[in-house]
Formats: sequence, C-alpha cells, structure tokens
Amino acid sequence: MIGIAAPDIGPRERDYVAEAAQSGWLSSRGAFVPRFEDGFARFCGATNGIACSSGTSAVHLALAALGVGPGDEVIVPAFTMIGSVNPVRYLGATPVVCDALPDVWSLDPARVVAALTPRTKAIVVTHIYGHPADVDVIRSVAPGIPIVEDAAEAHGAQRGERRAGSLGDIAAFSFYANKILTTGEGGMVVTSDPALASRCRALRDHAFGGDESRYRHVEVGFSYRMSNLQAAVGVAQTERAAELVAASRRVGARYRAGLADVSGIQLQALEAGTVNVCWVFGLVVEEGSAPSRDELRAGLKEQGIESRDFFYPVHRQPAYSELASTSCPVAERLGARGLYLPSGPARKDDEIDAVCAAVKSLMR
Repeated sequence: MIGIAAPDIGPRERDYVAEAAQSGWLSSRGAFVPRFEDGFARFCGATNGIACSSGTSAVHLALAALGVGPGDEVIVPAFTMIGSVNPVRYLGATPVVCDALPDVWSLDPARVVAALTPRTKAIVVTHIYGHPADVDVIRSVAPGIPIVEDAAEAHGAQRGERRAGSLGDIAAFSFYANKILTTGEGGMVVTSDPALASRCRALRDHAFGGDESRYRHVEVGFSYRMSNLQAAVGVAQTERAAELVAASRRVGARYRAGLADVSGIQLQALEAGTVNVCWVFGLVVEEGSAPSRDELRAGLKEQGIESRDFFYPVHRQPAYSELASTSCPVAERLGARGLYLPSGPARKDDEIDAVCAAVKSLMR
C-alpha cells in the first residue's frame, strides 16, 4: 500500500526528544516550547508564536482573542476542513459560509463582500491544500474586519515575499502527523500583534492569575498547552523547514508533470507570485468523465494506492444543517468530485510515478 501521508522524521528529532525526556521537563514548562514558538514565528515572518494542542485549538484561541462571542458572525469558507469552523460555534457565534474560487479553491472575495453585515466580527481564510489565499484582496473588500489565517496546511506558503502566518492579523497552524512540519499532534497561533499574543497565552493556560493569585481565575480559559516532548520534535522540524517545504513542493511538481496530459481531471491552478507548498496534491474529476471520482478512488485502492475525498462542504455537513439552504456550487462540486493523492515530504519519486501511472490508466 502507498499510504496517504509520508512525514519526514529524522535523527535530529529523535535526539531532541531524548534531550527533552532527560531534562525531566515533559510538560509545557520545558525549554523546547519557547524555542519552538520563537523559531516557528520567525520562519513565518511574525514576532509571536503561541504553541497549543492542535490546529483547531489555535483557531479557537485566535477567535477568542479577537473577542468573538454570541451575537457575532464569522465568515468562513464553505470548502475547508471542519476544524476551521467548529471554533466559531464553540464561542457561541454564527458561521457564515462563502463559496470558493473555481480555479485555486480558496475563499472567493466577491462572496465575502456579499456576506458582510454589521455583525461580522472576523473572517477565517483557509490556505487550502497549501495554496496561499489572496488575503490582501479579502482585506481590501472587507476593511477593518480582522482576518484569521487558517494556515494548517500551508507551512512555508508565500504570496510575494510574505509567508503564510504574516498575511492576516493572526494565524493558526496545525502540526498533525500528516502536515509538512509535524509534532504528531499540536498547533500554534502566530501573530505580530503583542496584545493578541498576550491574550492567546492567557486563554491557552486556564487564564491563571499572577504569582500571588495563580489559582484565582477571573475568566474561563482553556487547557490547550503543548508538551515539551512535542515541542522538541517541532524545534527539529523548524530547523529543517526549508528542506521539508522544498521536498513537499517537489512532490507537487512531479505530480503536476506526471498528470499534465490526463484528460477528464482538473488540477489546482498555480498563481503567479505565489509559493504553493502542496500539502497534498488534489485533482477534480470533471463532470461526465469516466470513471467518476468514486470509481477512480476504488480503482486506486485495488492497486494498493490510498487516496482521500476532498473536504465535505461545511453547509452540507449534518452538524450544520441550519446552513443547508446556502448555495455554494463550487464547494459542492469540489466536495463531490475531488480527491487527493499520496503526498508528504518523505514521498519517494517511484511512488509518485506509480500513482500517476495508475491514474492515467484508470482515466483512459
């Protein structure tokens, strides 16, 4: 089986984990946590990193720091992983879904304009599958509205000279096992706003009081800390970030070359002036093509190749049935006809070539 993910864990990661374990500090108070926060924030071009337990908790912290609460609306992509949206509901606010652009699959600025109301408190912009969304355009059509980058899939992605994590007001990253940089589980909030960073740090850790009143809590916080062992892996991965990002981009380029002449499929567009880091390589089976998306996936499985359907549109999720009347035709098409192929920085060239050959054979 050619599995869907191929993380790259090497001797440096193992050495740092051993160092963390030998230090006796396994919890979030260990020295690797601030090292990871500082190093990853610098990698993103930001000044503050706040390590936490997951990408979803990072989105939650970011929105909470912005003061999102009951009565507020938060614009979110219809085509995104559910972790981008659930924190809106955690905070008692209302998610307002907007459709995707048909070529790059990220949030459509025109739909954002139509969704704005006096209750709009924030906008979540997902850098989908490693493609950096045009945050500047979204900011221009929604001036004054804070933008949260969901950069869970976009470590090292760029628009111009700026990296994901420095494009909006605050950003959320995931380090789940299938991400380009991984700690197994974990996440991070990144921002250059010191007030937002301070707020996230307080909320992440139960909103403890100061030294004299540590166990006196004036508000309800969260237990979203990252362990020193996870951070040790994160430090090593961040030190190798250029290598890991380049490897992920190499995977995407090889897939793109290998599938360029296959009829019946659409690939994610590449925009000039951007660095798409290709967290995963996705394709959309065009309407009327044979085989269908589901038949293609079944055929790949028969040949020992794992693939995954694209994200199910938020407004079609049973958990968000109140949004079912929303029309987002691009997200619906992507959710019904898209799948992504085995990816990851440790993916071998012969595996990519085998997957391309299988897709070509099946699409014929």
